[in-house]
Amino acid sequence: MSSPAHQVPRVSGTAAPSPAPTAPLDVPMRLHQKPTRSSSRTAALRLPSTAQGCAQARDFTQLTLANWELDHCSADALTVVAELTANAVVHAVPHTPDGDAEVWVKLTQRANHLVCAVIDPSDSPPVYRRSGDPLDEDGRGLRIVDALSEHWGWTKRYRAGGIRPVGKTVWAMLATGPRA
Repeated sequence: MSSPAHQVPRVSGTAAPSPAPTAPLDVPMRLHQKPTRSSSRTAALRLPSTAQGCAQARDFTQLTLANWELDHCSADALTVVAELTANAVVHAVPHTPDGDAEVWVKLTQRANHLVCAVIDPSDSPPVYRRSGDPLDEDGRGLRIVDALSEHWGWTKRYRAGGIRPVGKTVWAMLATGPRA
């Protein structure tokens, strides 16, 4: 298990990149479709901020990992993406002022890791419950992410030149090599 990485401090004059627009939200992602935006190392998809978006995130992850020949990582990656997306939809989206929130899933393939990230409109930190009743039906998502990943953390997002945060990215790194 890893300790959650702390938020990276913002350096004056820099901004986190914003995802590029993709296909309309009413176009469902299917397993036979190619990812909306991809390269050999990165793929991103804008999701509806609903339970349907969670299903699309899982489908997108499964398809992307198959295209990258990382099927051996899919069980853990699907679980991590599902937990992070569900957290965004349940905890971040309801607190947006206009109720119209963008949620993104972004996968990045690195030399020995897969980075699974979910971008949401809330700048509130994710809540990691360290203890609790094992029979609780909720509150275990980040504990699962922690157990499956080598590292995880979050960063606030800013518009270019902005001083107020406009959301956050919650990410987890999974090893892509064989398990020991």
